[in-house]
Amino acid sequence: MSSPELILVVDDTPANLEVVCETLSDAGYEVATAINGDRALKRVQAYPPDLILLDVQMPGIDGFETCQRLKADPKTASIPIIFMTALSDADSKVKGFVLGAVDYITKPFQEQEVLARVKTHLQLRQLTKNLEQRVAEQTADLEAALTQLQQSQLHLVHTEKMSALGNLVAGVAHEINNPLCFIAGNLKPAQDYIKDLFQLIDLYQKELPYPSASLQEFVEEIDLEYLQEDLPKLIDSMQEGVERIHTISTSLRNFSRSDCDRPIHYNIHDGIDSTILILKHRLKANECRPEIAVITDYGDLPPVECFAGQLNQVFMNVLANAIDALEESNKGRSFAQIKANPNQITVKTQLSESQAVIRIQDNGIGITDAVKPKIFEHLFTTKGVGQGTGLGLAIARQIVVEKHSGTLEVNSTLGQGTEFVISIPVRAIAVKDIQAKICVDAA
Repeated sequence: MSSPELILVVDDTPANLEVVCETLSDAGYEVATAINGDRALKRVQAYPPDLILLDVQMPGIDGFETCQRLKADPKTASIPIIFMTALSDADSKVKGFVLGAVDYITKPFQEQEVLARVKTHLQLRQLTKNLEQRVAEQTADLEAALTQLQQSQLHLVHTEKMSALGNLVAGVAHEINNPLCFIAGNLKPAQDYIKDLFQLIDLYQKELPYPSASLQEFVEEIDLEYLQEDLPKLIDSMQEGVERIHTISTSLRNFSRSDCDRPIHYNIHDGIDSTILILKHRLKANECRPEIAVITDYGDLPPVECFAGQLNQVFMNVLANAIDALEESNKGRSFAQIKANPNQITVKTQLSESQAVIRIQDNGIGITDAVKPKIFEHLFTTKGVGQGTGLGLAIARQIVVEKHSGTLEVNSTLGQGTEFVISIPVRAIAVKDIQAKICVDAA
């Protein structure tokens, strides 16, 4: 059974208090009293009533000022106030309504009128509370649904992106490997054949020291001596090129490796290196700026249990954003100015309390305090139309926080650069471990 509604009656005349209190008590209401505005304000702070009957003409703080103070306080602003007064002029009533009163009761009191007005405004207050609660519940449901929709959209975009990227890169790597293996397999025999041919030429020259004029002319035309010196170098450079292509192919496969349904042990440094290699074309010098230097400072990290392909996508998004920030900081600067204060990205890793910590820092333009809280929000971007989707960092955060139970933080000072700090457990946290952690935190 619900407790009776509490009504505070404020009046400096004892006779009036007695009449009103008796009427309300007989009707089943709980009644509290105050004989002036000061006491009423203190009483309301300690025991907030459901309704206030407030006399207008009182010594000290009158009813109008008491009402004004109550409405100015967020804790008491919603309590309905009914003025009790002998003043019946229109100006007094208007003033009361302007200050926030909901009704007037004119002295001398009519018992039924008092009860009717009190009942009406208590019902209105209850209806308002119910409506506010329903609105709050529906708002919470809508916010939860919106959050779920955004998460689903991010997951879908990421899944499709990784699937398309994985298929593309795996296909390219496969197509590269076929001719690469053919070239690599033939380079060694080619070197042996060339060596044999050169030995044969040497033997011919020893046995035929005086070649014909036409033969001697051809030897001079092709510059046989230089050819014998340079051809092995060409073969060596081809070998280096094959090894370079093999490294790129391995990095592509490493970057886009398909994740199984469980985390695998993975060398984080391999993922970072492969990502940097894929972004190499954006780091090279061009007509506008020198090369962007990438400095790696790797700590002693053990293999990390993770979804390797997804984590590589995080590295890709953060490093690409760092390059974008550096490009933005170069606007309005000459080649010489940039060279004097060169663009630089630093990648540092360390082990900290069973957490693999990856710090990616640039010396670009930095992020304003207004933008910083929004950078991980869904669809938020500071880039121009067609240059950014607002999904990269949101997806990165989802992968780190939700998929790996880690953290993704940003530190930035405007004009001095930005640092992203990725921290994930070395050992993957199972679902049951996460649930247990939530229960402990809740307790």
